[in-house]
Amino acid sequence: MASAQTVGRASGLTTAEAELALRRDGPNTLPAPRGRNPVFVLAGQMVHFFALMLWAAAGLALLAGMPALAIAIGVVVVLNGAFSFAQEYRADRAAERLRDLLPVRATVRRDGSAVVIDAGELVAGDLVLFEAGDRVCADATLVESGRLSVDESMLTGESKPVRPEEGKPVYAGTYVTEGHGAAVVTATGARTRLAGISEITASAVRPRSPLAAQLHRVVRVVAMIAVAVGVVFFLAALGLGRTSTDSLLFAIGVTVALVPEGLLPTVTLSLARAAQKMAGRHALVRRLESVETLGATTFICTDKTGTLTRNEMSVVRVWTPAGPVEVTGEGYAPTGELTGSAEAVAAAAVLADSAARCSPDAHALAKAGKWLPVGDPMEVALHVLAARAAVPAPPEPAARYPFDPHRRRSSLVDADGLHVTGAPDTVLPLCPGQNGEADAAVTAMSGRGLRVLAVARRRGARPADGSAVEEQELELLGLVGLQDPPRPDVGAAIAACRQAGIKLAMITGDHPGTAAAIAAEVGLLGEHRLVLEGKDLPESDEELGELLDADGVVVARVAPEEKLRIARVLQQRGHVVAMTGDGVNDGPALRTADIGVAMGASGSDVAREAADLVLLDDHFGTIVSAIELGRATFANIRRFLTYHLTDNVAELTPFVVWALSGGQIPLAITVLQVLALDIGTDLLPALALGAEPPNRRTMSGPAHGGNLIDGRVVRRAFGILGPAEAVAAMLAFLAVLLGGGWKFGAVPDGPLLAIASGTAFAAIVLGQLANAFACRSESRWIGRVGFGGNPLLGYAILFEAAMLAVFLLVPPLPALLGGTLPGLSGWLWALVSVPVVWLADTVHKALRARRRR
Repeated sequence: MASAQTVGRASGLTTAEAELALRRDGPNTLPAPRGRNPVFVLAGQMVHFFALMLWAAAGLALLAGMPALAIAIGVVVVLNGAFSFAQEYRADRAAERLRDLLPVRATVRRDGSAVVIDAGELVAGDLVLFEAGDRVCADATLVESGRLSVDESMLTGESKPVRPEEGKPVYAGTYVTEGHGAAVVTATGARTRLAGISEITASAVRPRSPLAAQLHRVVRVVAMIAVAVGVVFFLAALGLGRTSTDSLLFAIGVTVALVPEGLLPTVTLSLARAAQKMAGRHALVRRLESVETLGATTFICTDKTGTLTRNEMSVVRVWTPAGPVEVTGEGYAPTGELTGSAEAVAAAAVLADSAARCSPDAHALAKAGKWLPVGDPMEVALHVLAARAAVPAPPEPAARYPFDPHRRRSSLVDADGLHVTGAPDTVLPLCPGQNGEADAAVTAMSGRGLRVLAVARRRGARPADGSAVEEQELELLGLVGLQDPPRPDVGAAIAACRQAGIKLAMITGDHPGTAAAIAAEVGLLGEHRLVLEGKDLPESDEELGELLDADGVVVARVAPEEKLRIARVLQQRGHVVAMTGDGVNDGPALRTADIGVAMGASGSDVAREAADLVLLDDHFGTIVSAIELGRATFANIRRFLTYHLTDNVAELTPFVVWALSGGQIPLAITVLQVLALDIGTDLLPALALGAEPPNRRTMSGPAHGGNLIDGRVVRRAFGILGPAEAVAAMLAFLAVLLGGGWKFGAVPDGPLLAIASGTAFAAIVLGQLANAFACRSESRWIGRVGFGGNPLLGYAILFEAAMLAVFLLVPPLPALLGGTLPGLSGWLWALVSVPVVWLADTVHKALRARRRR
């Protein structure tokens, strides 16, 4: 065993001294990073790839003597840029508010008692108390150290933790990975070493996420196609005898018709809205792109304590060589009694496992029914047990050997000798003469789902020189059975995961019997009832993957390295892995998993920093809610992609018909009408589709796969909805022309062409209205989806109808755009686009459903 150091005692500052120092030095916060200048952010939205392409088109239109078109294109760029800037600015502000939901805490000794405060209230002179998993929130000098180990990689780049001695400094931004200690604060806020590198940290650029890369690839490909098609039609127009000006106008119209200007801001808003909804459900998304990755989750590796259970432990059974003792009382409430031979067990357990963070009057608080737990839930439960046994407050120990994951026990030396508490399989072998009844008691208690601790002692054992005390020849005092009951909503959440095709595994450091009992109680344990121990896992990654790639596996006694390996092996088998964790040792696995999920209420700072998703309430059910929103977000992106592409087909078709007819059929819509459609039709309904709520089918069946734009989206937009909308618009246009006496190949008079063009424009707008409702589902026809459930879509449709009236009625827009108000017959023809789009959508979905049978 490693040597122990004598633990001193210090009272820290008084409340008055701390308040005075806080007023003098200010809060313990880093200088706020310099945010991006909003002017530059807005300017950036005006010069991205799409914007530059449209600015070039505006310049060409101006050179061609078409100032109205140039102004219209400029308005599109400005409106689109302003909208994108507004969404980005709103997302930044939302992220700042969400970060405030997870304040960093610190434990200090004030007025002689341990209290938990916000880290921003730390002042120079405070005595800070550390445990494994804590973040060091200010520069300080160590005055006590119990096997303290600190990860300084954030400052030094050295991954190996250091063991600072008493009198040595510890720095803000580092993490305690092992042991415990106390330190006096020497510098806070801008005076810390961390503040010197804060600007470098703030300027670090996170790599582009897979979702962002895929979106930008889609946008760039579509833009390139738009430019190429524009060039082709420019040449075609010249070949048909058009002037260069008319040919340029035509090419610009084709290019603009194919560019989905609102795609990126729509995606951003959809992700931000989902992240805000998740925050409302107690799930904090630390990276916006993680929203979509959550929806792709296929395997959840969950721990047990605090996620599946309440993380409110209480001792419910004590076994001693003289016989078992039942304990009355529940949770942290210090009611009930414990008498007889169990008193010695309670006294030794609370000594050996007591944290230095507990205040001296903790027992008095417990007896008065005012317990305020500080520290590990198991330690709290042992203190409550001691209170029920009327054990006096423990004296200051001579030496303490904290719990570590390798020894799996903790020890303490005081005037009476050595006291040991730990996992039974590490303590019982040190107790010669125990007759096997303890082993049977361990098995029985674990079978009830209890966490079991063995308690032993050796009288008279003292460190000779502050160095090691051998843990041998111990006297077994008894066993303590602790219960952490499952959360009431876990069973339903697990059932929802299975309905969604998500596999589950419990990965825990607990005893296999305890883990299996909880897994069976909540319904996680699979039909094969496979329970493994970390030491028995196959060495071959391939064998391990085959073993774990099943639903309901329980892996107990897992070391941090094994948890990391499990995540990697499952990823190698094609799974999108969500890994939960709350401890320091969970950090590597949380970073490696596709989605690292940390506990916000009980987890360590290390785990929260490594995670992509933080559960503010520690509920497993919150993970399921987040996955549901992630799936809905992916589906919404596909919805408004289909919507955008459908409109592009309808906008492009009049130009194609004009070219293929050799100019014998006039252009049904003008370039300015295309821009009006993009502004008045695409934008708001697409945003509303991005806010479509999850439906009952969202969590039915396995997660999505593949690309955002796949064969299904392309076939639906370019093969079904787009052609239906385009055919309806062209029929309406030709019907009005023919009804007005136009002959094929003739040049229609101006008023007739304006009415026919207005009719085609109205038909496309009404077709997009129908398309918005059709895009709400990829599989269900509009009659099953209905018209309710998304109020934003209703408002967007009303706005669309209002804009149609404005474009056709409010001078000088009709004359500028080239389309005027249709007559009665024109409106009837335009309205035909609604049933045509819905009919095409319904037939397509019916045929797909028949093929799936």
